[in-house]
Amino acid sequence: MRLKEKTVLVTGAGGFIGSHLVESLARKTKRVKALVKYNSSRKCGNLEFLDKKVKSGIDIYFGDIREEALLNKIMKGVDVVFNLAALVGIPYSYINPHEVAMVNTIGTLNLLTAARDNGVKKFVQTSTSEVYGSPDRVPIKETDLPKPQSPYSATKIGSDAIALSFFYAFGMPVSVIRPFNTYGPRQSARAVIPAIITQALNGDEVELGSLKPRRDFTFVKDTVSGFIKIAEADKSIKEVINIGTGKDVSVGDLVGLIGDILGKKLVVTKGKKRIRPAKSEVTRLMADNSKAKRLLKWNPEFSIEEGLEATIEFISENPELYDPRIYAV
Repeated sequence: MRLKEKTVLVTGAGGFIGSHLVESLARKTKRVKALVKYNSSRKCGNLEFLDKKVKSGIDIYFGDIREEALLNKIMKGVDVVFNLAALVGIPYSYINPHEVAMVNTIGTLNLLTAARDNGVKKFVQTSTSEVYGSPDRVPIKETDLPKPQSPYSATKIGSDAIALSFFYAFGMPVSVIRPFNTYGPRQSARAVIPAIITQALNGDEVELGSLKPRRDFTFVKDTVSGFIKIAEADKSIKEVINIGTGKDVSVGDLVGLIGDILGKKLVVTKGKKRIRPAKSEVTRLMADNSKAKRLLKWNPEFSIEEGLEATIEFISENPELYDPRIYAV
């Protein structure tokens, strides 16, 4: 499927990855509809960073994926849905598991139902590498059994299954994209890379939780490329596809890499509030990306150094968005 003449809907459009996806789709498609979580000030989140000309060509809707009537209204005329709407904070899922479950599972069900009833031609469901939990082996294949190691990961396992059920039960063209730890400009300080950078830009001391976890950090432009290729590829229907670099870096290594770019020797201190809830910390995530390469002809293009430099530049230029004193859950 070519997206050039298609109308697409992106949910979670005001988020980190969502805003980058909207920005890319605005240059590739006929029409982009963007659903942003309602707020009284009608702020568009990270869509505010888009060029004014690009943003003016996007149809922005405010609402919640738990509202069925709204979704049916927005879904009219849509060819492709990219569902990125979710509550993604692992620590937050321990505080409010019911809310996280309702948004991530029932919200996804509402979207799928509206998409089915309106004849959507492709539905791309966003998963997460967190569904794998601490793996028995790496690299991790899509066929490896999920391990719900936190309430958040459990809700994403459920929403992935709901999405795939719409293929098997109703013949709806559904694909599940499973990104590994995406990072880059516009990401909030809730994530580890912006948390390190924000503190490093304001001193030589960085407060963190565990330095041992290893992650497959994937630059946001590579992740967005994966979304678009999955939407366009007929071979992606009914498939779960990892999007990751196939390499992993520890949190401790990140501190060294960021310090090198900034020309600093960073000192790490342990912050109790930054330690994940007991047994929730996934030890290692590294993607087997051979399926993405085979089915989508997708390859990561950005090195960790290139991605970190771009992220540092954004945070340096937007200091008002980041407070090094605050730990974001």
